[in-house]
Amino acid sequence: MGKLTIRLLDVHRDRLKAMAAQRGVSLNKLMEEISVRALTEHDTEMRFRMRAARGDLARGLRLLDTLDS
Repeated sequence: MGKLTIRLLDVHRDRLKAMAAQRGVSLNKLMEEISVRALTEHDTEMRFRMRAARGDLARGLRLLDTLDS
């Protein structure tokens, strides 16, 4: 497991500590959860963009038109 040091404004650090305490987890665990969520969202967006780039716009619009009728 790696180690990462980040710099935050004191106010942000304090708010994250409070959030972790409210959830009953350590600050480390909270940061892990937040980073996993961010990575998952990024991966989902990249998969969508790759699929969209391979798609056929005209065919997609025709398909949507058939759904409207």
